[in-house]
Amino acid sequence: MEIDDLIAHLDEMVASGAELERLLETAVLGLSRSDPRFDWTGVYELFSDNMLRLGPFVGAPTDHVFIGVGNGVCGTAVAERRNMNIPDVREITNYLACSVSTRSELVVLIRSGDVIHGQIDIDSHQVGAFDEASVAKVERVADWLARAYDARGRGAS
Repeated sequence: MEIDDLIAHLDEMVASGAELERLLETAVLGLSRSDPRFDWTGVYELFSDNMLRLGPFVGAPTDHVFIGVGNGVCGTAVAERRNMNIPDVREITNYLACSVSTRSELVVLIRSGDVIHGQIDIDSHQVGAFDEASVAKVERVADWLARAYDARGRGAS
């Protein structure tokens, strides 16, 4: 699925009154289908207890349903308030492996200004899988989702 088509579909869903959870599911599925390098795609939502909780995802089940801020790539992205593109996770000392096959990881924050709602987390079995184009499309979806959170008054930090 092309990202423009995904965004248009999400807009249609909002117009028909879709709940945020359904929007997250659709965004994750659309992103997952948008690139064969995306072997695991999911959303972690940030809650006021500084805990990331796994939401909708596509890929193998993970033991990392809860991740504390500061732990692993996902938690570090929130702690440092920045997106993270890790070309080779084997070089990261605090990496939390969801799969032994994962070689690169992309975490893009879903944020509205200083408020972080959560993040899109994508793992790939390829080293250096996330180029500028793939990062840009994930950022577009994250920005769209941030507006959906704002419209529903949800947010943690």
